[in-house]
Amino acid sequence: MGVSTTVTVSRPEDGIALVTVDRPPVNALPVQGWFDLADAVRAAGRDPGVRCVVLTAAGRGFNAGVDIKEMQRTPGHSALLGANRGCYAAFGAVYDCEVPVVAAVQGYCLGGGIGLVGNADAIVASDDATFGLPELDRGALGAATHLARLVPPHLMRALYYTSRTVTAAELHRHGAVWEVVPRGEVLAAALALAGEIAAKDGYLLRLAKAAINGIDPVDVHRSYRFEQGFTFEANLSGVADRHRDAFTRARKGRTGPPGERETGTPEGKPS
Repeated sequence: MGVSTTVTVSRPEDGIALVTVDRPPVNALPVQGWFDLADAVRAAGRDPGVRCVVLTAAGRGFNAGVDIKEMQRTPGHSALLGANRGCYAAFGAVYDCEVPVVAAVQGYCLGGGIGLVGNADAIVASDDATFGLPELDRGALGAATHLARLVPPHLMRALYYTSRTVTAAELHRHGAVWEVVPRGEVLAAALALAGEIAAKDGYLLRLAKAAINGIDPVDVHRSYRFEQGFTFEANLSGVADRHRDAFTRARKGRTGPPGERETGTPEGKPS
């Protein structure tokens, strides 16, 4: 049956909604989990008393993407289609949230996690956080749209083709991460940034969010949907199943974060 996904919304400070995802052991979300997350973020943004949303997760890592085991044990393409639609809904909910969204990231942020933080308005990360898209190693495609919002175009391509990861410090140097703090301080730092945002006029914040989204050079909804078509093509070809089967066999009995390759320039960091 698997472990249930818990998405909670709390109000730690005036004007701030805290959306927390908890799905042990690695926060890899099943189909319903993505829709639950989308609903929670949208509801928080609609609340007239909320002026900023902080998105975080319990446990060792922020997000490990979709639940590949669910996909492999479900006959036909229903789980794949559900994951596609669920991710589209969750990523879109973060982007379209009526107020700014601050992502508080600890540990690993992989696959679908990139879709979430790439569509957030700001990112605060722990000093042990790593970000990457292991999609090609999992027989999938997608979220290049969102990785491209975090790093320059050629670095995005190299990371995508190699399935390597980048650290929070590297993303901070590229301007994608607002602040890097010790692991135990990441939520407090995210709430501090959210508090600074929430001190502004709520009506003006909503106008600002709509205006900034309106001048984005890339339509993230259309761009990501285009990518998803190639994911489905990979499934129809049979290559996706081969890679997912190999992944689930390798992961059997393990509870740690999904394996990912680290950056591999001579200094261990991309230029």
